[in-house]
Amino acid sequence: MTAQLIKNELLSMGSPQKAEHAAYFFKTGKGQYGEGDRFIGCTVPETRSIAKTYRNMSFDEIEKLLDDEMHECRLCGLILLVEQFKKADAEKQKSIFDFYCDHIHAVNNWDLVDLSAPYIVGEWLFDKNRTVLYDLAAGRSLWKERISVVSTLAFIRKNDFADTLQLSVQFFDHRHDLMHKACGWMLREVGKRNESVLTEFLDQYYRQMPRTMLRYAIERFSPEKRIEYMKR
Repeated sequence: MTAQLIKNELLSMGSPQKAEHAAYFFKTGKGQYGEGDRFIGCTVPETRSIAKTYRNMSFDEIEKLLDDEMHECRLCGLILLVEQFKKADAEKQKSIFDFYCDHIHAVNNWDLVDLSAPYIVGEWLFDKNRTVLYDLAAGRSLWKERISVVSTLAFIRKNDFADTLQLSVQFFDHRHDLMHKACGWMLREVGKRNESVLTEFLDQYYRQMPRTMLRYAIERFSPEKRIEYMKR
């Protein structure tokens, strides 16, 4: 099982038209957040189906995928890590977490963050010291910052909201709307599980929040309640 075999299968499924669309969708132009990223033109389901065949791949070969210039190769490598993490014992999970952190440079677009961070970083840190999240949040890297907050989805699903709220406040003044969207998404997830926690947070901070973050956070509220917050 080698990285090259996976890449060959991805290339066989690629579509120039889909690759062109993905390059536009993931903002790969000069000065954009995904500048220089390259695409084969595979769908996520196609990539997942290939990963399923190679789910026991070694770290050495996964590393080659994560270092590849093609987005779908990195995507496949991260899917492999997530699937291995789900079935691993604690010792192997620690190895996967460490490997992920050592190769965090490969997690360099929002889709790569969102499909991996909660299921590796968040799951591993749930019952452990979470200082690493705040180190990532202070890293002055858009993707590390997004990893820090999106990882808390694993905590939210266990009704643990404190880090989500704290990191959201920390990112109020962030320069990029991708972070406002990520925080708003996590706040919305908090509200799904405990609306009173979200409402209390919003009542305290709605004046300070970026409007994009607020809009995302209140998406599940009634139309009347959404209008009320936006008018404030």
